[in-house]
Amino acid sequence: LAGGIILGVALWLRHDSQTTNILYLQLGDKQAPNTFYVGIYILIAVGAVMMFVGFLGCYGAIQESQCLLGTFFTCLVILFACEVAAGIWGFVNKDQIAKDVKQFYDQAFQQALMAESETNNGKAVVKTFHETLDCCGPDNAIGTFTPLWRDDLCPKKDSLLKNIVEFSNCHKKIDELFSGKLYLIGIAAIVVAVIMIFEMILSMVLCCGIRNSSVY
Repeated sequence: LAGGIILGVALWLRHDSQTTNILYLQLGDKQAPNTFYVGIYILIAVGAVMMFVGFLGCYGAIQESQCLLGTFFTCLVILFACEVAAGIWGFVNKDQIAKDVKQFYDQAFQQALMAESETNNGKAVVKTFHETLDCCGPDNAIGTFTPLWRDDLCPKKDSLLKNIVEFSNCHKKIDELFSGKLYLIGIAAIVVAVIMIFEMILSMVLCCGIRNSSVY
């Protein structure tokens, strides 16, 4: 059940409309940075393997098989080690993920402002960011006062005042998006780690109980 829940959360994060809209973008020959998906794929793998290993442990307990329970324990140790490694990687890269996406947005924004040719897709990339995150420009002050601003880059509002008040800058929105998703990944990883610790303890207790009872 825990494996199924983790797998469900990971798949939901993987197919979330906001992240997929942004991370599938392509600026010319450059793909949007999708390092964020590494953590998601690890969660998907852990959830799927946990479901399989869970069946293995359950069957081993029913059959009172020390071999199956020992295999179950070994698999849990390997999964736990992989999860700790993934957690360390995520903690180290949590700021870099948002930073890479913001740099990608800034490059598209500059191209959208400077390029006159319709063959350049910077404008389309920027509009996707703006519509997905409901934001406007890298900075509100720049977006309001620079004469280079093109009106069609941001979603339309009824008035300039609403444009200023209702839209946040996109850097802030990108930070909020990925910090929220990484927070969910962190919670899921902690829950899985706690469950694994209890599973390892209980599997060894059961294995030792079967070994002792077989003597009599």
